[in-house]
Amino acid sequence: MEYVNPIKSIRKINSIKKNLKERSSRDYVLFVLGINTGLKVSTLLSLKISQLVKEDGAIESFLLIDDQKIYINDQVKAALGFHLHHTSPPHDSYLFQSPKSGLPITRQQAYRVINEAARKAGINDQIGTHTLRKTFGYHAYKKGIAISLIQARFHQQSPSDTLRYIGMDDTDQRIDVNL
Repeated sequence: MEYVNPIKSIRKINSIKKNLKERSSRDYVLFVLGINTGLKVSTLLSLKISQLVKEDGAIESFLLIDDQKIYINDQVKAALGFHLHHTSPPHDSYLFQSPKSGLPITRQQAYRVINEAARKAGINDQIGTHTLRKTFGYHAYKKGIAISLIQARFHQQSPSDTLRYIGMDDTDQRIDVNL
């Protein structure tokens, strides 16, 4: 397995979001949900619309995954609303459904989506599906979230493992940013 990096530049994150939003609402939601929740790509791909959207069409404020409540922030709600408005999928369908099979897209397809979008944004670092998770952790830490909370979300052994995983180095400093 190749080591991948978080996306540290807010400008490049916004560029990726813009490109994906213009190309595919599904892929746009995948990116936004990934960088705002820190969920593993396997968990993201298994999500059904019914886990995030109530029967009346209102978007949930929390997603329950393995007895863990995951907050659904305004960026995710807006991206999900955009996707639902443009696609009107059945309530019980997969969120990241392949148009060919009706099943979730594969990890390989998710990788292609993320990698291609990163290249278009001018990112030449190693990028993969873990990039979404690492980007979440990196920016959460930069905003002041305790490393112990990020460590718990990622189920890692030590704070130093988590810091290394999210790509923190001596030149990084905490700042207030919005994804």
